[in-house]
Amino acid sequence: MRQDRANTNKLAEELTPLYSACDTVALQQELEAASADLGGRLLVLDASGKVQSDSLRESNGSRMLVTEVASILSLGETTAYGVHTLKEAEQAQTFNPIRLLQPFDGGAEWVAYCASALVEGNRTIGVLLYSSPIQEMMQRVFNLQDRMVLYFLIAACVAMIIALVFSRIISRPIISLTRSIQRMGRGDFSVRVPVQGSGELRRLSETFNAMSEKLEMLDQSRNQFVSNASHELKTPLATMKILLESIIYQPEMDQEMRTEFLTDINKEIDRLNMVISDLLTLVSMDSKTMRLNRTTFSLAQLVSDTASRLRLMTDKRHQELKLQLNDRCEMYADSAKLTQVIYNLMENASKYTQEGGTIRVRLVRSGRDAILTVSDNGPGIPKEDQAHIFDRFYRVDKARSRDTGGTGLGLSIVHQMVLMHGGTVSVESEEGNGATFTVELPIHQG
Repeated sequence: MRQDRANTNKLAEELTPLYSACDTVALQQELEAASADLGGRLLVLDASGKVQSDSLRESNGSRMLVTEVASILSLGETTAYGVHTLKEAEQAQTFNPIRLLQPFDGGAEWVAYCASALVEGNRTIGVLLYSSPIQEMMQRVFNLQDRMVLYFLIAACVAMIIALVFSRIISRPIISLTRSIQRMGRGDFSVRVPVQGSGELRRLSETFNAMSEKLEMLDQSRNQFVSNASHELKTPLATMKILLESIIYQPEMDQEMRTEFLTDINKEIDRLNMVISDLLTLVSMDSKTMRLNRTTFSLAQLVSDTASRLRLMTDKRHQELKLQLNDRCEMYADSAKLTQVIYNLMENASKYTQEGGTIRVRLVRSGRDAILTVSDNGPGIPKEDQAHIFDRFYRVDKARSRDTGGTGLGLSIVHQMVLMHGGTVSVESEEGNGATFTVELPIHQG
């Protein structure tokens, strides 16, 4: 198109003098020669749109109603270009139809018009019209268009397939997660989702599995807690029922045996009170309703007072209780709760140490922490049990623990109360070589 315009403009400049001089013979010769070179048809029209010279010598005197010619003669443009079908080209010349393309390509359907003004001075005196067949070019355009449409449809289908595949890949873990959440809502905390892919979906799956595992552990702990608590409450009740029935159905029971039975019942009542008191303490700590009543006191003095309360038990079992208090450890804490911590640890050491054994209690200060250790030379704690020693109702030797009157809640209470003070409690033990419980507490000055 650009080349046709350039050729037409150049040829219009060359033909303007001949047309202005009315040299029709030279003008016709130039048109025919240029038509042969360009491979199209050339016409020279006057200012009224009438053909003055035709390279085919067929349309002289005819009036051309072509848009490109009208653009120059009516609108004052200097050049114009347009593409038409052959049918449009024939309809544009209703009054004097001409065969623009047949001499060049009888089967052509597309034609291009390039018009250029013949200008003399500042006045347009005529128009040079160049028509050329562009069927081959248009066919390439249409073929390209068809291929583009085909490629677009193929690309759209491929994109749709890829989108469906990716949608399936992305939605599959979400669907799996949704189903798992529904199962969890029905009470199944054992459900897990497969961890696949990367990014947010992988982190979401990992987070869900971690949450599900924690909920399952909490549910198991709750069930175990209820089961153990029920058992702990049921055992003394069953014992009391047997003793009371014996008293009721044996009215002739001698006084000494009756007194012994009533004493046992009283002990079971004390045991029930102890279990219920420990349970209420744990519930209070779990619900975050328990508060620390802080005062300033000496932790060493607290250890000494607690040891004095336990002397009767240790002396009865012929155990030696040794205290090593290297610092007073003045603290700003809850003395009542720390008293219970110390008492539970020392009482536990006495219960699980054989008669004639030794219990060592040591208190030192390390920087801004007070470190309390309670050691015994009892049977020790197996390695596999040490990780659960602070769990509620957990016993290493269940039968022996019941004989000593324990509830399995003492060490759990110790653990919770130490945590409330911002401290830590740990155990070290070798089976057959005793156990050492270590409590580290921050020293806060009031």
